[in-house]
Amino acid sequence: MCDVTTILLALIIVLGPTWLTFTFLNNLVRSKSLNKRDAETLAQVAAIATRIEARMDVVERILDAETPSWRENAATLRKAG
Repeated sequence: MCDVTTILLALIIVLGPTWLTFTFLNNLVRSKSLNKRDAETLAQVAAIATRIEARMDVVERILDAETPSWRENAATLRKAG
């Protein structure tokens, strides 16, 4: 009976922390991955950012054509403010 108890105690001491560690790591990895809804939201935000960037390029080209010194003026205003 003492041998069985010793073996069970040794298994619990070795396997218990190992099981807890793997369970914790598995939950950590699972929580860091994106679920479907988060991935869709991220894709939408990326698409919006791409459209905004394209619009900003158009605005900058228009300003470059109409007011060539607008970049220097903006830099001066940033330094003053």
